[in-house]
Amino acid sequence: MENLSDDEGINRTWENIKENIRTSVKKRLGLHELKQHKPWFDEECLCFLDERKQAKMQWVQDTSQINVDNLINLRREASRHFRNKKKEYMKAKTEVLETKSKIKNVRDFTATSVTLTLWPRKWTFK
Repeated sequence: MENLSDDEGINRTWENIKENIRTSVKKRLGLHELKQHKPWFDEECLCFLDERKQAKMQWVQDTSQINVDNLINLRREASRHFRNKKKEYMKAKTEVLETKSKIKNVRDFTATSVTLTLWPRKWTFK
């Protein structure tokens, strides 16, 4: 029992040291949170992604035909869902762009249209 408590104390001490190093590095280097590059990606998309990962792990562990079919179906469903989400997002953005052009808000219209034309090159809307 004595060794178990010593191990727990060492682990707790190590976790404290590790956390202190992380916080001091974050303060010193000014690290920031990752920016979301796909604004249409939400919790539902994350669930599809997790299901797909789990199906792939099952397939890696057991390459039976059932697992292969399950993986193919989940990949198809996830891709379809991502594609539809992106279409909805783009449709909403184009509607905003049309509205801005109708009310003659030139500054916002040109800013949005420039980002819309640069979209395929990994640019995002503001």
